[in-house]
Amino acid sequence: MHAYGPGVRRVFLCDGDPLILPSAHLRAILECLNAAFPKLQRVGIYGNAKSILKRTPEELAQLRALKLGIVYLGLESGDPQTLAAVRKGATADDMIQAARRVREAGIKLNVTVLLGLGGVARSREHARATIEVLNHMQPNHVAALTLMVVPDTPLHEDMRQGRFELPGTFELLEELREIIAGSELSNCLFFSNHASNYFPVQARLPHDKAALLDQLDRVLSSRDERLLRPEALRGL
Repeated sequence: MHAYGPGVRRVFLCDGDPLILPSAHLRAILECLNAAFPKLQRVGIYGNAKSILKRTPEELAQLRALKLGIVYLGLESGDPQTLAAVRKGATADDMIQAARRVREAGIKLNVTVLLGLGGVARSREHARATIEVLNHMQPNHVAALTLMVVPDTPLHEDMRQGRFELPGTFELLEELREIIAGSELSNCLFFSNHASNYFPVQARLPHDKAALLDQLDRVLSSRDERLLRPEALRGL
């Protein structure tokens, strides 16, 4: 760690879910980071609903005191049928409760959603249920990514067999619009600037909601693919 120097202000604890670690182990890691980096302001981690809900409010408050400042939680979808189909391992209610526990501990929450995850068959249900859950969660940040199906996965096999159909480019943007239109978020930074997305946006909701909807409507009405990120530039 000393190779980075004493000026480090932010640290992210790798991939995976550090909250599965025993509390004493995770506290020891945070204490080590605080000692190594005296200017440290925030540590970020991934967390899933089950590991968050295993933590008591007191445990989360202790981690917050050691500068755990943000948790990244993958909601993916608010639609129960879609969550079951992808074997998420948590219900929408689980994730709402986990979000509340994180926020009540004073830790910022970044929630990820996945456009296209419901396929063509449940595109509308996926979008509407997702924003309903987000409105209950009230995260600080929302990141919308777009599903890219990886070869040799169960979902890829479902596509090959005709059991799953990925929505088209503009149908994916319609999901994004549905989510924005239904949002009742308070001072939330909304991103769709990940490389998987066809149309990157960054907005503060609700402040920028009307302008963002107008922007999306212009793109959707034009059906002009030149306004979108080229397929060759998309990535995971």
